[in-house]
Amino acid sequence: MAKKLLLLLLVIILSPHANSGSIVKCLPGFEGPLPFELETGYIGVGEEEQVQLFYYFIKSEKNPKEDPLLIWLTGGPGCSSITGLLFENGPVTFKVDKGYNGGRPTLLSTTFSWTKVANIIFLDQPVGSGFSYATTQFIDTPSDSGEAKRIHEFIRKWLSEHKEFISNPFYVSGDSYSGKIIPATVQEISKGNNLGFKPQINLEGYVLGNPVTDTEFDHNQRIPFAHGMALISDELYESLKRSCKGNYDNIDPHNTECLKHFDEFLKCISRINFANILIPRCDPASSPRRYIPLPNTSAPSTDDDHCYEYTDLLSSLWANDESVREALHVVKGSIDRWVRCSSGKPYDFDIKSSVPYHINNSIKGYRSLIFSGDHDLLAPFVSTQAWIRSLNYSIVDMWRPWMIHNQVAGYTQTYANKMTYATIKGGGHTPEYKPKGSFIMFQRWISGQPL
Repeated sequence: MAKKLLLLLLVIILSPHANSGSIVKCLPGFEGPLPFELETGYIGVGEEEQVQLFYYFIKSEKNPKEDPLLIWLTGGPGCSSITGLLFENGPVTFKVDKGYNGGRPTLLSTTFSWTKVANIIFLDQPVGSGFSYATTQFIDTPSDSGEAKRIHEFIRKWLSEHKEFISNPFYVSGDSYSGKIIPATVQEISKGNNLGFKPQINLEGYVLGNPVTDTEFDHNQRIPFAHGMALISDELYESLKRSCKGNYDNIDPHNTECLKHFDEFLKCISRINFANILIPRCDPASSPRRYIPLPNTSAPSTDDDHCYEYTDLLSSLWANDESVREALHVVKGSIDRWVRCSSGKPYDFDIKSSVPYHINNSIKGYRSLIFSGDHDLLAPFVSTQAWIRSLNYSIVDMWRPWMIHNQVAGYTQTYANKMTYATIKGGGHTPEYKPKGSFIMFQRWISGQPL
């Protein structure tokens, strides 16, 4: 261990990367030069910059000098930002081919990248996620509130090195577990601006998709969601309500009736894909209590139905290819094997609910877009709607469908606190399930148009 740490220290001292970005012209697996501007690099944060956070920055394909600047935080906690970049709303993705027989995966351009209208920083956080690493083993355990502070520090340092973007409207964005981190990060940035920290950040608001807000509350809402989606019977739903009294996440072990009914509930949903109940589930053995999909590196399904977890295998093969790491300017020896979502590492879940942060940010007048894929069982839309109602803000635009080419793409409602809520019809836990609808929704909102 000591020899490995010494080697890593020498790599860091001799490496030219420190707090700087490098332009990436080509990516292994993508044919020809990239049709967009990509920069990768590290920003050191924390005490003596012991934490080196890795980022991918893609300039807007429209007007980078004036278009908004977003930082995109992937959930987990501990999932690489490649999840957002290559699966959700970035300009490239993997070619999914059931005839794949090995070798480096192929990358293709996407049609509905959010970078068509915005500059986006995809950030690997917390430390240990993706290509981010620590220069010493002695660092504080990552936590919800601690990550908000580190991301805040990252943004100011990044803008200090990219002064041409200081005046761009800035938004904190992401999905899934980042629903805990983003509202707290917005509050940290706002406080820093008020204290006169430099550079000032032109903070306009934030964007959250299928956000984890209060884990216990979110999990409890899975029961009414499952009932509304006809995954459980009326009789079982009434029995659960009566015996469990709304508490399904932390059941009293002496409440045998509730435990029995909850076990029946788990059997009913045991073969459901939590991330999108319309999509086949490829990991039936994974625990249905998890609020993030488990990585699965199995071979693709031979059924006609597409197995979404297959993309985890492709991303692992791609990111662990030495030529890919060289192209991305990853510091040699900084991490061992790249994994899409790291699990089992120490982490302090110290923000029980992000609702108080939403309230504080609303008081400050920041815009927000909260959206839900309406077939997500991980962070169901009924949970998101419930905590938004708890804010008690008046409605300025009543519940209505929003349309794409005269077809209903979802439903939306706008509140007096500059918060817009929207559903994406047929969508799941992340934008990858409905890329066109997600992009058009974002494009309209970020430009100030009604959905």
